[in-house]
Amino acid sequence: MVAAPALAELREVCQPQAKLRSRNGEHWAGRLYMRRVSLRTTRQLVRTRISPDTLTWTMVVCGVGAGAALLIPGLTGAVLAAVLFQLFLLFDCVDGEVARWKGQNSATGIYVDRLGAYLADAALMTGAGFRVAYDGSAYWAAVGLATALGVVLLKASTDLVDVARARRGLSVADDEAARPRSEGVATVRRLASALKIHRLTNGIEASLVLLAAAVADTLTGSPAPTAATLAALAVITWLMVVAHLASILSSSRLR
Repeated sequence: MVAAPALAELREVCQPQAKLRSRNGEHWAGRLYMRRVSLRTTRQLVRTRISPDTLTWTMVVCGVGAGAALLIPGLTGAVLAAVLFQLFLLFDCVDGEVARWKGQNSATGIYVDRLGAYLADAALMTGAGFRVAYDGSAYWAAVGLATALGVVLLKASTDLVDVARARRGLSVADDEAARPRSEGVATVRRLASALKIHRLTNGIEASLVLLAAAVADTLTGSPAPTAATLAALAVITWLMVVAHLASILSSSRLR
């Protein structure tokens, strides 16, 4: 078997600092701990025939599985969902690292990676809705689906900026272009950034919040904490949809 590369050499190739330092290039959990775990995982995977695309599809399965796990009643389902989302993040890191090391970057991999992000976050919100709907109320299933739709719109509104720029023959917008020209919108954006409230629309954070709610469910003997959490996630998500759209249209990203 091929010898495992040195971690320092692997880090230089697989974890480019320009990407890790980019405002939108890296999840905070990746910088905090997952990149340390992923590099050691990648060190072993690059010695195998496993392709980056296979790892990306594994990521998708973990993300969608997290949403399905919430259908398991009690604390077990919420714990499993949170664990699967951590695996989702791990494979999200590993697939790109393996691709860089092996020189196997592909448009298919990028496409499936983005598709996986849509599916995973939407599945989690949908699963949360049906989890609460076990009491027989279809209302909460609808809330979960509405939240999932909002999450998809949030991600799509960002990705469609790149689509619009590409069709106009423009390069990818940099961080400076994301600054709103309107001072009012810029103030709201700074406030949201300071409070980090937008992070709750992300599956990694949402899975942990739902886990905390499940603990509260167990202690109270009622699904009310998870229901309240889902309601809050729905409100935050749709507020973010409106705010994000206003931010894009008032910035230079489409110019």
